[in-house]
Amino acid sequence: MGKFFMAGPWITDHEIKIVEDAMRDGWYENAYYYVETFQKEFAAYHGRKYGIMTPNCTTSIHLLLTAIGIKNGDEVICPECTWIATAAPITYLRAEPVFCDIDSIHWCIDASSVERSITSKTKAIIAVDLYGNMPNMDALIAISERHGIPLVEDAAEAVGSMYKGVRAGKFGIGSVFSFHRTKTITTGEGGMLLLDDDNLYERCMFLRDHGRVAGIPYYNSEVTYKYMPFNLQAALGYAQFQRIEELVDKKRELFYKYKERLSNIEDIYFNTEPEGGVNGVWTTALVFGKSHNMTKKQAMRQIEDMGLPSRPFFYPLSSLPAYPEYEAKYKDKNLVAYDISSRGINLSCAFNLSDEEIDQQCNAIRKILGRNEAR
Repeated sequence: MGKFFMAGPWITDHEIKIVEDAMRDGWYENAYYYVETFQKEFAAYHGRKYGIMTPNCTTSIHLLLTAIGIKNGDEVICPECTWIATAAPITYLRAEPVFCDIDSIHWCIDASSVERSITSKTKAIIAVDLYGNMPNMDALIAISERHGIPLVEDAAEAVGSMYKGVRAGKFGIGSVFSFHRTKTITTGEGGMLLLDDDNLYERCMFLRDHGRVAGIPYYNSEVTYKYMPFNLQAALGYAQFQRIEELVDKKRELFYKYKERLSNIEDIYFNTEPEGGVNGVWTTALVFGKSHNMTKKQAMRQIEDMGLPSRPFFYPLSSLPAYPEYEAKYKDKNLVAYDISSRGINLSCAFNLSDEEIDQQCNAIRKILGRNEAR
């Protein structure tokens, strides 16, 4: 049984050609050609006015939260189950992350939990499109507007997803994407911030490059960040973006192959795709129903013992050592997040997966659940 991987990109001669062009001619007067082109076209594709490329998605969130004025003592609401990159920028700004429960069906932030968590200190809400799933955006937008609290969409994992005909990345005052080496579109590392507001855009652009004053070379009016992208990185991203439909279709194909092969097993649950929506399925997630009495730790250990890759459903952030003393505050409050996370794993989403490797993973799931009927 040969080794295969949890995640990895799909790079073709097209990407190589574009990056080679950036290497040969992407300097001097063309030093930011691919950055500017990628930003503009990626934003337009998602129905946004502005795109700002960054070194990674975390820096995109950090830029946006800084631009809207998040500061020491503020509270920012975010879901329990997400990668720590969603919450880390809140901590960078010495604000307080407030962890909300997730929905039992789509696994994204639960709107009713958000409503219950709002205080006079709440200054932003971050909704995450987990694994390509989409939350109840209608309810979140209503809460945002009713309380006058900005909504931010973390679409890091949701290239290709849609909610009621609207692309992921179009919701809230701003949205962010990740181009990490594991994502559907990759630049190795990289991110994008999408905006519509002119003033917010100008502020983020100012914050991105050391607080330079427009029109006065090398004159800085604030100490800000250095979150500039570079042309070679953007060239790869732009070339991948030109193949976005092909890349998303492949992710969805992998997802449906897993679902079809495991369709005879009851009480297991996959990424949702509600009527009127599209799931870009960055990675296929699987949650074991309670009837199987299977935890993610047990499943991962047994799968790895077979020489196959595995990855956990995101841990509740309040359960991590990175947030000491938070578990006592949130474990009995965010019951769905702790429950779903304890029973969930991710299956391989590498673009180079073969049908045989998908079969191996599905047979492993059958085996650990006591069902040995291999395909």
